[in-house]
Amino acid sequence: MNMGKTSATGSFQLLIGVVVSTVIMALGTILLNTVLLRDQVGLYGVALIPSSLINFFRDWGVNSAMTKQIASLRAAHRESEIHDVIVSGVVFEVISGAILSAICFAIAGPLALFLKMPEAATLISIMSVSIFAGAIIAAAGAVFVGFEKMMLNSLTTILQSIVKTAIGPLLVILGFGVLGAVVGAAVSFLAGGIIGIIIVYIVLFRPLRKLKVGKFELRKTLKPMLSFGVPLMISNTVVGVGPLLFAFLMAPIAGAALMGDYYAASYFTVLLTFFTIPISTALFPTFAKVDPQKEPELLRTVFASSVKYTSILVVPSTMIIMALSNPIVNTLWPGKFPSAPLFLTISVIVNLYVVVGNISLGTFLSGIGETRKLMMQSMLSLVCSLPLILLLILYSTNLTPILGALIGILGIQLATLPGTIWGLVWISKRYKAKADLGNSAKILVASGIAGVISYLSLSIPPMFLSAFGVSVWVSTVASLVFGFFVFLVLFLVLAPLIGAVNQTDISNMRAMFSGLGIISKILEIPLKLMGQMHKFSRKT
Repeated sequence: MNMGKTSATGSFQLLIGVVVSTVIMALGTILLNTVLLRDQVGLYGVALIPSSLINFFRDWGVNSAMTKQIASLRAAHRESEIHDVIVSGVVFEVISGAILSAICFAIAGPLALFLKMPEAATLISIMSVSIFAGAIIAAAGAVFVGFEKMMLNSLTTILQSIVKTAIGPLLVILGFGVLGAVVGAAVSFLAGGIIGIIIVYIVLFRPLRKLKVGKFELRKTLKPMLSFGVPLMISNTVVGVGPLLFAFLMAPIAGAALMGDYYAASYFTVLLTFFTIPISTALFPTFAKVDPQKEPELLRTVFASSVKYTSILVVPSTMIIMALSNPIVNTLWPGKFPSAPLFLTISVIVNLYVVVGNISLGTFLSGIGETRKLMMQSMLSLVCSLPLILLLILYSTNLTPILGALIGILGIQLATLPGTIWGLVWISKRYKAKADLGNSAKILVASGIAGVISYLSLSIPPMFLSAFGVSVWVSTVASLVFGFFVFLVLFLVLAPLIGAVNQTDISNMRAMFSGLGIISKILEIPLKLMGQMHKFSRKT
């Protein structure tokens, strides 16, 4: 329970950064998608792919190693050794980031020709700076999480998003078009890197200099970090590159306009990162504190609980986006991105894997040091996704734009599934750690029923409002609000009625969220409703 409370508090502090920064960037995105044409939105999204792809080959797992080392050294009260870990990690990130930025800049032209978008060459060149800046941001974030200073990580994220939202749309409005949007994104990365490393130095690193003893040895410190991190890097690269590779391959097939629909949809998939990123990040130091050999029962309990409570948050959030995809997209950009609702519905399905433990699995294996198994899991996913990649390449000339886009999105959904299944089977055999699939099924059923009824209810507000002669946009907004509340009420009622949530879960969540101040009071409303429904179900 103490671990759960710490993890929940850390998750919430990260959630603040994710939510606030995403809301700020969402305002900028809304402006960008409003002032840019449909094909310009696609060009902007495609221009970001090469730097994002190359960025996965930068880290070598050093950031995760930094987080684990810092968390472990703090737990062992060996703070004097943290100094060398931070210096080694930052130096490595700066060097690798600089080299890969130069490579991205050099190959911008050929990549633009492959994409059949020669105008993207300049944009890709500009975004190459984000690789170097991203290295510094990632290093700072690793230090923050290792010290469990989640609010500092959130602060950096928020400030970066403010810069991006302020500069990008302004340059577009001033007439710089897609170039202005890309410059805004690149400058925001630079600002985030500068802000993050300054905070690390002043708040966390400078006090460590007084504790430093002995001579600093870069190679000696970096070697175990790389030993831990390289398998993790391979894993993260395989998992992360897959979706970007599919998007990169489908771009010349789908064309700029349909890619605009795809990226318009992808902006809304970020909503689910409100939960997935803070939870997975905060779980990492939690798993790192558990000794698998000495505390096997605790390890199993932490894993099963993390799957259950993560599912309670992520599954209904995914279902509600799937049910309301049409009004979600058309509330902001009425009719501008016709295929975006379909793309959005399909794109978020991958988040339903949470019920078997895919979010907890990666942090579990990383936290207990089984990074080689994580690498094997990812390699299996790559091998199984290769047929779809080859299909896109070999039959690209025969595919219609919409079919090429759908195959690309389908590939993203399936790419991680084989490796996830293998990883879950392995930890079940090795550590007896597994999700409660019966409870996961109940969460899916409760969310699914709420989602279907919410989707069917979307036609009610337009039918009612048509008598008053309101605009189509007003009807769309009314459908969105009505569908949201229908889903929320149904899930809060159904989850305890069918046993997806019991009184112990409600008490646990109340205790874990008790340190969140006013947020705990707000969360008390749905928790109390579920508690009443659970009592009712027991009586009947």
